[in-house]
Amino acid sequence: MKYLYQFIIVVCVSCVLGSCADLMDTDSELVAFEKDNTLDHPTDSVYSVMGIIGKMQVIADRTVLLGEVRGDLLITTDAASADLKKLAAFDYSGTNRYNAVSDYYAVINNCNYFIANVDTALQRRGRMLFTSEYAAVKTFRAWAYLELVKAYGQVPLVTEPVMTEQRAQEEMNKPRVGINEICNFFIDDLKPYALTELPRYGTVSGYDSKLFFIPTRALLGDLCLWAGRYQEAATWYHDYLTDKNNPLLMNSRARTTWPSNVTEFNLANPTNGYNPTSLNEALSFIPMEDRVFDGVVSDLGNVFNSTRENNYYYQVTPSPAMQQISAAQTYCMEYQSGTETDTIYVPKIGLQKDVMIGDLRLNANYSQSSSGGQDEYSEFSSIRQNISKIMTSRITTYRLNMIYLRYAEALNRSGFPQSALAVLKYGLCPENNVAYVDSIEQDRAGSLIEFDPNIFTREEVIGIHSLGSGDSQANAYYVLPMPAQQLASLQDTIDYQIPLVEDMIIDEMALEGAFEGYRFYDLMRVALRRNASEYLADPISRRWGATDESLRALLMDRKNWYLPLP
Repeated sequence: MKYLYQFIIVVCVSCVLGSCADLMDTDSELVAFEKDNTLDHPTDSVYSVMGIIGKMQVIADRTVLLGEVRGDLLITTDAASADLKKLAAFDYSGTNRYNAVSDYYAVINNCNYFIANVDTALQRRGRMLFTSEYAAVKTFRAWAYLELVKAYGQVPLVTEPVMTEQRAQEEMNKPRVGINEICNFFIDDLKPYALTELPRYGTVSGYDSKLFFIPTRALLGDLCLWAGRYQEAATWYHDYLTDKNNPLLMNSRARTTWPSNVTEFNLANPTNGYNPTSLNEALSFIPMEDRVFDGVVSDLGNVFNSTRENNYYYQVTPSPAMQQISAAQTYCMEYQSGTETDTIYVPKIGLQKDVMIGDLRLNANYSQSSSGGQDEYSEFSSIRQNISKIMTSRITTYRLNMIYLRYAEALNRSGFPQSALAVLKYGLCPENNVAYVDSIEQDRAGSLIEFDPNIFTREEVIGIHSLGSGDSQANAYYVLPMPAQQLASLQDTIDYQIPLVEDMIIDEMALEGAFEGYRFYDLMRVALRRNASEYLADPISRRWGATDESLRALLMDRKNWYLPLP
């Protein structure tokens, strides 16, 4: 990705005052001033956009680590850096390499400069030259702000380029805004560009460059989801997934399964077709460099995995809580017995490895082995870990299966729990809607669950739970929650189901999205929605398997969820 470091504009200026400098200074030698940069030529536009992607590289690893190390699915090892251990413990004292808010504002200020200075009226042969880039940069800015406010809670909203110390001080003195204000602002800002085609610069270092750009409708769905605008969120996700020019179906063959002819599970190994790092599922990502000389090289490999660079001492590992969530699932196999279809449930004892119990996605993604032949004085770890979904060449920003899960979350909170469960258990398509969503909910959901019957068919769709838990459509233990007794009204039943289906969705997000940077924020989103701090505090305090009461008490105070601003 050598092209990413050849960028033109880095527009943040150094400030003298401490608070201003800490927030706005990029600490860069490549400072360009307004008079030197007129974005009125295609070459300027390309290099400027790629320059913004270069600044995004700086925060790429952090988006994963802030969202995962502070969750319940990982624990740090003795080999973890002091900064990583403090992050996991919610200890924000002193300095920490992962708390550098200026890196986010470097992205934002570059976006602001581009938006303010690009000539959007420029045409060539009747075509607007910079419309695609303008939409892409607006999307980058909204994404950076969402990541920023999730991490810091309340932040300055700066929408104009900061070119002087005085202006930086003025911006920092403005009242800070929270996630609702950020989301609502950028929903309005992005809506006019929801259908604008994003740039395509051909192949860059072996990648189709269209994948460098964040899908606008997916981001609008996220912004609406965080803002509590659930039907709008479901609409944006649905419209993106069902786009007639590029409909997005999950790969029903990308599963990890037990062989269908297994009789002795303790002698068998699952068949792994599950590959969440596939470029077929990645909808957008931040490309990272291979060499420091070219830009930012990801360090996630050294954090999650055993490498020669870290002497095979990985810094984080799946937690007991992660293994408990995985083992709590019931793996179901559907098979033919003569003319009848029957089911079998895989036992939870006697398997070769504990990670084979229940859902198989953890087993598909995570392995440990002993290297052997080392004495106690060796500088190398004798235990080797590999988490295969960790990529260092690119950091995913949007992945297909996670959008389907957020779509389910939005449907459920819109009052459509049957449809939401169908995303998990069956996959939504016209046939499954008729079979598994009652007519009342079908009518109420309307276009939110409409799918092209020629593309979205029962043969082509799959419930997300089936990616790791077998034939979920036949699983009698994985069902829509129902009250023990009939409630007074249909709405009472729906109100009973919504939080329980939401719990199923959040568990599925852990199974599907583990180690990718989502978990802390998924718990946070539901905790804020329910006004229940314990929804976040309880699972994280149990990451080791038993409750850490001091950590739970710390997390019951919401101010400890956020990194401190200078």
